Amino acid sequence: MVRSMTGFGRGSAQSEDYRLAVEVRSVNHRFLDIAVRLPREYAALEERIRRAVARHIERGRVDLTVRVDRLTSPVRTVRVDTGLAQAYYEALKELRKHLRLPGSIDIDLLIDFPDVLRVEQAEEDLEALWSLLEPALATALAELVAMREAEGGELARDLVRRARAVEERVDAIAARAPEVLKEYHRRLLARLQEWGHGGLDPERVAAEVALMAERSDIAEECVRLRSHCRQFRASLAEGGAVGRRLDFLLQEMHREVTTIGAKAGDLAISTLVVDIKTELEKMREQVQNIE
Repeated sequence: MVRSMTGFGRGSAQSEDYRLAVEVRSVNHRFLDIAVRLPREYAALEERIRRAVARHIERGRVDLTVRVDRLTSPVRTVRVDTGLAQAYYEALKELRKHLRLPGSIDIDLLIDFPDVLRVEQAEEDLEALWSLLEPALATALAELVAMREAEGGELARDLVRRARAVEERVDAIAARAPEVLKEYHRRLLARLQEWGHGGLDPERVAAEVALMAERSDIAEECVRLRSHCRQFRASLAEGGAVGRRLDFLLQEMHREVTTIGAKAGDLAISTLVVDIKTELEKMREQVQNIE
């Protein structure tokens, strides 16, 4: 199935300790570009999140945000640095002796010094959080992909219709081409008669017409253009990440139709060429949003 590169998804989960929400949105981009925003203390989970996104999406700019609320207080422990306290104590004794100061060195004084007492918070259990985050992330990505597929289906139907419109105009060009040569033959004879060369050798006239036919032959371009249209529709039917392939085929179609316009030298064909280029431009705008 064809997917667009625009979409949004959301997932959430809650346990006794955490409540979290995942939001993911995507827009057009030439490659897969993933930006993850989550609390710093959970940064170690970023690579897992990126891998999960890459399993679902092949192209597009993806912005993913994880919000985590802790519902219980983290476990905290008070640590006493006895070695540092002893060093402070010895330094104070030395200072008191050197300055001949009165007074005692008690516990109240020592615990006021930096780092004698430290409050340490237990590290987050990342595996427990991931077991909660993973299904929420899967839900958000599933919603995102569903939205991209729905829009991609609409784009594919429109592109198929436009590709068929291009093919119809190519058929009209191919049907018109022989008439262009006949008209050239008639105009050539009329001019020659007007200039008083009515008795000109028919073989020379035929040679001139043949040269004109060679210069204005657009049969190969029409064949290639039809082939590109068929490949374009086949790629849409195949689905998957076909955006770059479709873009390449459109470039080739534009090149062929430009050549037709340059070689034909006919107003009716030129009008059809303009119509085809208009369709191709609209198709190119649509293809820019396909994965």
